[in-house]
Amino acid sequence: MSYMWNEFNIKTFPAETIVYRNGEYCPDISTLKPNQIDKQYDLPVHIIYIGEIVDKNDLCIDINVENQPVFLSVDIKNKKPAFLNIFIKNTGKNSELRGHVFVENFSDLELLINADHLCKNTGILIHTKLIAHQDTYSKLTGNAKIAGNCRECISDISFSAIAEDTAKIEFLPAQYIKSEPTSADHSASIYRQKPAQIQFLRNAGLSSSEIKELASEAFKNDFSLF
Repeated sequence: MSYMWNEFNIKTFPAETIVYRNGEYCPDISTLKPNQIDKQYDLPVHIIYIGEIVDKNDLCIDINVENQPVFLSVDIKNKKPAFLNIFIKNTGKNSELRGHVFVENFSDLELLINADHLCKNTGILIHTKLIAHQDTYSKLTGNAKIAGNCRECISDISFSAIAEDTAKIEFLPAQYIKSEPTSADHSASIYRQKPAQIQFLRNAGLSSSEIKELASEAFKNDFSLF
């Protein structure tokens, strides 16, 4: 699946895969069926959701096996109004999902992430990055829930964005905790280039559009995927 790295900057590695492109499940390049992970595999499971979306889209991830590492890579854009709902349910003791979500919004976009810890010693960590273009509206909601009698969970819901001046953004990260976790975090931030950074790049001969493109690319790749 090297094309995913070349076209979408998605890091692939030896794994069982569940692949979606443009909101549709791709059985020809997937090794597992969608939705439910109810068997322990020798390899990690890598869920890949890429391409362009429109209208309402749902991605359901149900982990109900112990000791299974799961990775989620989302790289999407929308040029028309779109909704993406990501529902994660983890009932597998010592199973952990780590996800990086990248969205580029050219229109109106709503992203909802529901992450439910339903067993002790489960992990769900989702980091979302947004590029919001001119005159767009983005609403990003993340709800992490740790149920009763589900101690020692690890939970993290975070959002960050880089936005044009006329873009409107709502961040709504939240944690609902009924058992003592090992850690539970949520955050939201907006990145803006400093004048000194812009001036440095202009002095290097870059145009305004090149500076904007460079900033967006640096923002997107500012974390190590896994």
